[in-house]
Amino acid sequence: MSALPTTSSHRTWAVWLNLGAYWLSRHWLLPFSMLIGLFVGLPWVAPLFMEMGWVHAGNAIYLLYATQCHQLPQRSFFLFGDRAMYSLAEVQTAWKNNSDPMVLRQFTGNPTMGWKVAWSDRMVFMYTSILLWGLLFWLLRKRLKPLPWWGLVLLLLPMVIDGSTHMISDFTAGIGLGFRDSNAWLAALTNNTFSATFYAGDALGSFNSWMRLMTGLLFSLGIVWMLYPRLHSSFTNTARQIEEKFRKAGFES
Repeated sequence: MSALPTTSSHRTWAVWLNLGAYWLSRHWLLPFSMLIGLFVGLPWVAPLFMEMGWVHAGNAIYLLYATQCHQLPQRSFFLFGDRAMYSLAEVQTAWKNNSDPMVLRQFTGNPTMGWKVAWSDRMVFMYTSILLWGLLFWLLRKRLKPLPWWGLVLLLLPMVIDGSTHMISDFTAGIGLGFRDSNAWLAALTNNTFSATFYAGDALGSFNSWMRLMTGLLFSLGIVWMLYPRLHSSFTNTARQIEEKFRKAGFES
């Protein structure tokens, strides 16, 4: 690759556009990761703004991410409070004794409990792990083959099952009352081997929390494995085409 053209005749828009496209083709994962980092980082900024007293800025982030997540407080992380997560009963005691998800999602926290991250733990696990899998992909990019479509289906299936059973449980019995809240079926299957807090609720360390973590990791692994090798191949081909243009134009080192 040659040094940057120095004569004024070479400083055309076409050359600069090709240089920009070449840089992007060689380093595409960096801007991609920065955009993803911004996307997954903003929900954590909301509780920071609330703690600083910047309520309007914090609420703006909550409103933005409300389009992508249920934001139920009992399934979300909290910052600047006593604990990282709270049960449904604790939320209802601190705010409103209501099980309507449209009402519950409006609770963003208070100075004692801290402030809610702007999307749920499932969303945190799903999208933040894209950055981690992306780093692993870059290390293995020369040897990793794209995941076939059926592989993606298999990796997404656990989340489909986990998410759909939660939805059925919530809609049929109500928030906090369904078979995915008590998980009595699991306790029976395992003969109550684990503690009651493992089976019931959504707290960290519970069965539901572990399922959201593991299915979120599988989801992001499938997305990265399916898309990143194909993107890398496409960008690599583009970089080679631009290099050939530069060679023909005499921009060789």
